[in-house]
Amino acid sequence: MSTNPAAAAGTRYKWDVNIIGADVRAGNTYASFTKSALLHQPESYVRNRDYFLDTSASRKQYGWGIGEIMMPSVLYSIDERQSVAFTWRIRGVGNAGNVETPVANFFGIDFPNPRYTGRNYNIDYASVAGQSWNEFGFSYARVIKDDGENRWKAGVTIKYLSGIAAGYGAVDDATFVMNTRRDATISRGTLRVGYSEAVDNWEKPDYKNFKLFGNPGVGLDLGVIYEWRPDGGDGFADYDADAWNPDASTYKLRIGASVTDIGGIFYKKAPASSDVDLTIDHISPDSLKYKKNEGWQRYYRRVRDYFTPVPTYDGFFMATPAAVHLSGDYNIDGRFFISANAVVGLLTGTKDDSKNYVVTQLQVTPHFDIRNFGAYLPLVINRFGQANAGIGLRAGPLVIGSASIITNLFRSTINRADGFIALRVPLIRLKGGESRGGRYGNQLKQVSCPPN
Repeated sequence: MSTNPAAAAGTRYKWDVNIIGADVRAGNTYASFTKSALLHQPESYVRNRDYFLDTSASRKQYGWGIGEIMMPSVLYSIDERQSVAFTWRIRGVGNAGNVETPVANFFGIDFPNPRYTGRNYNIDYASVAGQSWNEFGFSYARVIKDDGENRWKAGVTIKYLSGIAAGYGAVDDATFVMNTRRDATISRGTLRVGYSEAVDNWEKPDYKNFKLFGNPGVGLDLGVIYEWRPDGGDGFADYDADAWNPDASTYKLRIGASVTDIGGIFYKKAPASSDVDLTIDHISPDSLKYKKNEGWQRYYRRVRDYFTPVPTYDGFFMATPAAVHLSGDYNIDGRFFISANAVVGLLTGTKDDSKNYVVTQLQVTPHFDIRNFGAYLPLVINRFGQANAGIGLRAGPLVIGSASIITNLFRSTINRADGFIALRVPLIRLKGGESRGGRYGNQLKQVSCPPN
């Protein structure tokens, strides 16, 4: 339901309750790390021993991270056609990139490196952005048409967003040269930086900053699903015949489309954040280096003071990672399925500094599903040509897996990884009670969580 609110319509059960869940993904295109360095972190990482850089690439370099914790959430089926739901998620996302590989090498290989003196470098646009927020979603979904063979569903989720922290930085139209090991010239360029007041007032331990109602914002998800049921649904995935609405997931083919995370959050800038004109005739490259144990805020303020401030707004609107989701699921024999899901990030351009986005990717997943068990084999390729294979398992109320674990087991170095886990309400049977059509009937017979 988090990627298509229409999935809430016409479910098999009267109630669907999530206890807790987590989903984390991170990766980049430039640096890869040995497994030993990740599992047993050294005091300092040594290039070409602990990590390796993609120094010869002709494309631009990117990095990303996204994570969420699904808090207690509930779906309630009003009847066989319509449902409502409340979801609560704590989410965080970060992106960086659009950096040409020669520029990445200039700063990434022993900066300031004398081998790069006398060369002109350009940054058309490079940025980093991230934010974390609470998200409270209120969903309504219904079956809008069902003639037995063809079933259409539609859904909407309206979201109240509560920003925890956010920030961005972007370099625009910059040209520079390192004249000598101790002298550099920046001919032009602008650095735009903004981060929320909460960043300067961050408390320890970290959980104290996760306030439920902070910077307000709104969001919206819209979705539609079509299901083809050539024999009225009989014989397709009906492995839970005693459910409250047993034929709800009986289909031969399911196709879905949705747009998620339309919206964003407005933040007031911390007083220390500002934009600067980077133009300067002579500056020591050493002064731009990050010093050990300096802290990024102290580093930013120190570097900012070398340049000329320019007027800027005292607030910013951070967009949430809007995306289009296209999905299909083919039911082979009621137990074996094959699905395909495409995610297209909508905010991957260079027109707005304060935005987050998801990485565009295509995933194909053969899977086996019966009542209390499921096994999944996700095969993924993203917009950067990175291919992954993983595994997922569902055992009763527990779902766990990773879309990259198989790939990473066979790779000597790692530059991307992910994992997910969820615990949902187990099957509950109410003994006794009245027969179908009585005061309660089968409407309260079970509480369970079917696979999506």
